[in-house]
Amino acid sequence: MLLKFKNFTIRNATVNDAPLLERWWNDGIVMAHAGFPNGTGETAEQISESLKQDTENKKRFMIELNEIPIGEMSYSVEGEGTACIGIKICDFSKHDKGYGKVFLSMLISFLFNDMDYKKIILDTNAKNKRAQHVYEELGFKKVRVNRDSWKNQLGELQSSIDYELYQEDFVNFAK
Repeated sequence: MLLKFKNFTIRNATVNDAPLLERWWNDGIVMAHAGFPNGTGETAEQISESLKQDTENKKRFMIELNEIPIGEMSYSVEGEGTACIGIKICDFSKHDKGYGKVFLSMLISFLFNDMDYKKIILDTNAKNKRAQHVYEELGFKKVRVNRDSWKNQLGELQSSIDYELYQEDFVNFAK
């Protein structure tokens, strides 16, 4: 897949991206919200092998600004007409600039309009207020708060919030 809007690009992640993903995934600051405050410990070789396993039902993408990778996205099929998505802007200098809303809008538009999904779901760490704000601006609705439902790699209880989005509620920031 290749999606472009102005200077924003979403493209399939490839084995050539594994060294950069290794750096990001092993940075505890980048990965803390996902439960890995010490990083994932995965090697570029392991990530490369994992990327080779992507299918039409589970895809990972690189997100680029001006052709420079700044993060990653993913989607997976979660049942009839439902896709689950995720995003991580790994370059902290690109936070709080509205880029996440644009990248998410690009992917969501593609999933609704080109792939004919009826519902998009995602979850986020309850501590990630920035992400919650972005999701809600896009039209996502909270459907559940999962209090103390999982532990990060340090054994600390974490809470998450489940969101869902239907096309009629979608606010597109990539027009």
